[in-house]
Amino acid sequence: MRVDRVVVLDWSAARGARQGRDSIWIGQADAAGVSAENPPHRGAAETRLGAIVAEALAKAERLLIGADFAFGFPAGFARRLTGRAEALAAWDWFAARVAETPGHGTTYRAAAAEANARMGGPGPFWGNGERVQTPGLPRLKPPLPAGLAEYRATDLAARAPGGGSPKPVWQLAGAGAVGAQVLTGLPMLARLRAAHPGRVAVWPFEPVGDAPVVLAEVYPSILAPEVAALKRASGMVADEAQVRLLAGTLWRLAATGGLGAMLDAPRGRPEATEEGWILGAGHQAALRAAAAAPVEPPRLRNDCFAMPQGVAWVPVDEALARLRAVLVPLTGAEEVPLGQAAGRVLAEGVPARRANPPRANAAVDGWGFAAAGTGAGVQRLPVVPGRAAAGRPFAGVVPAGMAVRVLTGAILPEGVDTVVLDEDCARDGATVVFDGPVKPRINTRKAGEDVTEGALALAAGQRLRAPDLALLAAVGADRVAVRRRLRVGVLSTGDEIVPPGADAAPHQIFDANRPMLMALAAGWGCEVVDLGHAPDDARRIAARLDRGAARADVILTSGGASAGDEDHVARLLRERGNLAAWRIAVKPGRPLALALWQGVPVFGLPGNPVAALVCALIFARPALALMAGEGWIEPQGFTVPAAFAKSKKAGRREYLRARLNAAGAAEVFASEGSGRVSGLAWAGGLVELPDAAVDVAPGDPVRFLPYASFGIG
Repeated sequence: MRVDRVVVLDWSAARGARQGRDSIWIGQADAAGVSAENPPHRGAAETRLGAIVAEALAKAERLLIGADFAFGFPAGFARRLTGRAEALAAWDWFAARVAETPGHGTTYRAAAAEANARMGGPGPFWGNGERVQTPGLPRLKPPLPAGLAEYRATDLAARAPGGGSPKPVWQLAGAGAVGAQVLTGLPMLARLRAAHPGRVAVWPFEPVGDAPVVLAEVYPSILAPEVAALKRASGMVADEAQVRLLAGTLWRLAATGGLGAMLDAPRGRPEATEEGWILGAGHQAALRAAAAAPVEPPRLRNDCFAMPQGVAWVPVDEALARLRAVLVPLTGAEEVPLGQAAGRVLAEGVPARRANPPRANAAVDGWGFAAAGTGAGVQRLPVVPGRAAAGRPFAGVVPAGMAVRVLTGAILPEGVDTVVLDEDCARDGATVVFDGPVKPRINTRKAGEDVTEGALALAAGQRLRAPDLALLAAVGADRVAVRRRLRVGVLSTGDEIVPPGADAAPHQIFDANRPMLMALAAGWGCEVVDLGHAPDDARRIAARLDRGAARADVILTSGGASAGDEDHVARLLRERGNLAAWRIAVKPGRPLALALWQGVPVFGLPGNPVAALVCALIFARPALALMAGEGWIEPQGFTVPAAFAKSKKAGRREYLRARLNAAGAAEVFASEGSGRVSGLAWAGGLVELPDAAVDVAPGDPVRFLPYASFGIG
């Protein structure tokens, strides 16, 4: 089963808003890594899940959502409750009866009592943690109605290692009770499913097939020892540790094809179609093996760059897709103060600690009052002494039919919901005068109209810019978890290369590639490791690569990447570094040497600076972003008219050094010669011509990729 993102939900039925231990946690895992967030209450969590689903559908992603509560009840319950032996019928029954109440309470106890009445006895549901008695819901465990079991088959199959008996879904209160989560969680999932008819499949009750979103029951305590180890190592609360660990585990299983056997587990178990099944039950060993990945992201597989047999020329799109499929983030996480986070990549999503704005406030200087106390025509409202200013709230209450002085940014005093501009008012002694009617809530900002409390302010994978820091500060974040900077080693090779400014013989050239590639890597937010220059000597090149493998996460080399007599980099990587020489159908470029050297990925770029820059922008830039945890970055192109003519043959994609003229048309450099380095500085970007043959005439539309779309400032 293909899965692009895994979400694990740890639900709570607790009254009120709370965060931290014993609260709601949402863990996510995808190609960019693992993150977690902690919504303050059920409403915020349901809103956040809805946003995640909508985002996945918009991106055509395959989403697996695992929820940590029972998806069904012991066999026989659904039929006696609804007349249908279908778990989803019970979902709909409870969804029609369980609702949120003020103060983040819920009506699930009344629904449980009604269900008990339908069973004809005092049970099966029991337990009430509230002081108020709920008629029909016993506080102590009653005998089970005839024909109903205490546990589902999957509850017994998914017991944690060394654990005792599971808790029954019938228990709503008391130590370890899980029933309240079930009765509040199922209606939430039923609403989520109803919001996207035909696009959300519930496993194992419905065929998964190609459904974009799959809901499955999970039980993080299957990984209890691993959760405990992560909790000790990280200092996380147990709830956060378990959603992170299980989301990452299921993601790895999906990526390696290990999820299929777990999805097939309920086959041959007729009770599962009514009771449900816990994903991973019966496959605990496989889950625990997948959960045992180190905290630091793994190195790449030795054969990750291998191309299928018989592949000679690789189209650009295929090469990019291949890189995207085999690369993974290579950097772990660290926490830094907000003031040191610019340019860093978020390792975790950041929820808003409080709403922005936190309270309703005035958008202008003027006079505030309750709109309901006004009408049409000239309005004269007595003025209350005092004023409300930003940072200095009005302490009293503004009576209906009166107004108070309000300045921009001030919290609206109690009794005020509307503000009229100074310019639209006149003063008549102790009275303010303006024309009505006035639109209610005009010139005001609602609390949380920008970001609500608990909502995700920024998602994992975001590289933090100045505007992002403003948002994080506005919602109360003072420290953030970021990826360690990707360390990129840069090595130039070749006997003909000398440092810029050195005494150069006629047969020697100055090293243009190393400063260019180092500047690119630094501009992409990487930590640059200068590996210097090595002549065409295998021993000295190997020594430089050894140094790079010890200090860097990835290495960029230039020169010696082809198959000539003096291409020592390619030969050395082939003999000692699992080389995969990709012959890419691109101009300029073609040879791209990809290898692992002591487990560190090496991108062998062409020695020609023009080809080196093009290959770095097209292939290395998105690859480094993915390995840095930022995700795969596509350059943003624009269709503009051509200010040139060109006849191109089929077979290779071409990139022409180009810039926009005053009319907004793309003009190209006077020569396509790959040795004309001046064209790189002359250009403002690249014109991309397709793989197929094309004849371009002035005025024809072409795709222009500005340097800025590659992260070149």
